[in-house]
Amino acid sequence: MTDPFKQAEAPRKELIANEDAQGRLDAWLAAELGGDLSRNRVKALIEQGAISINGTVVTEPKRKIKPGDALVIEMPEPEDPEPKGEDIPLEVLYEDNDLIVLSKPAGLVVHPGAGNWTGTLVNALIHHCGDSLSGIGGVKRPGIVHRLDKETSGVMVVAKNDIAHRHLADQFADHGRNGPLERAYQAIVWGRPKGLRGTIDAALGRAGDRTKRTVKNENTDDAREAITHYEVIERYGEKPDSTCLASLVECRLETGRTHQIRVHMAHIGHPLVGDPEYGAAFKTKANLLPDHAKAVVNGFHRQALHAFLLAFEHPRTGEVMHFEAPVPDDMAAVMEAFEAI
Repeated sequence: MTDPFKQAEAPRKELIANEDAQGRLDAWLAAELGGDLSRNRVKALIEQGAISINGTVVTEPKRKIKPGDALVIEMPEPEDPEPKGEDIPLEVLYEDNDLIVLSKPAGLVVHPGAGNWTGTLVNALIHHCGDSLSGIGGVKRPGIVHRLDKETSGVMVVAKNDIAHRHLADQFADHGRNGPLERAYQAIVWGRPKGLRGTIDAALGRAGDRTKRTVKNENTDDAREAITHYEVIERYGEKPDSTCLASLVECRLETGRTHQIRVHMAHIGHPLVGDPEYGAAFKTKANLLPDHAKAVVNGFHRQALHAFLLAFEHPRTGEVMHFEAPVPDDMAAVMEAFEAI
């Protein structure tokens, strides 16, 4: 069996259209390559003059393919990336030719954007990975298949080539329903969620600006299905009336929406400690804490959320890989302060 990674990495590919070949060149070629390259990538290669049929360069993606056509694909060298790499320290948990797994610190933006054009995880990865990036969509850049909010810490996997990117993206799009993908988070929330376990099934949509989200009626135009499963791991400052000041919960995602855990926990009345967007109304809860715990919580200026576990199938070997990262020191200090109540 042909190794799709070796095929994709080869600078030159030769194909003969079989007797059933028909339809547009870009569609046929994308299907023939078995998902190694997306149709958009194939279309771009055609328009760049990288594909010839029967010795003649073809630049029209809608050109019809015919049985017996001899195709040659000359893969161009990946372009240098934009943005540029920056020497930013990374905590690497695992790395090979196809992917890199790391523990992202709180405070690090994943991808360059408005207000954060430098100093991002992508800048750091471009510098760290260097020539091991074989190109995502023809550019030497890391393939981001999932994100963590700037102030959320935890485990992330990033692809180094097109095939790994597509395989990993498919797993994240499936959310582990039909495969081994697992994503688990630890969060410190105010109060005591109902029961030891629960499921929050509440659609999310935009809340008036580009990034903020809110629970919406599922029939709203921009509403997207969102399901979070949670389990209470520990209760802090539990009282005789069964209430408590805060709880440590483990959350697992059945969908992956922007700010999903943060919005869902706030929706059921238990926002994350330190969350400036969805937990601001609970900030005065810290006044109920003993002095030491109060000082620690008031000095914690981010949402108490950490992606501690990630499991996925390696796109080349098929091996199921598991990675865990302990909570960082700042969040551990909050947990210790609550435990001492």
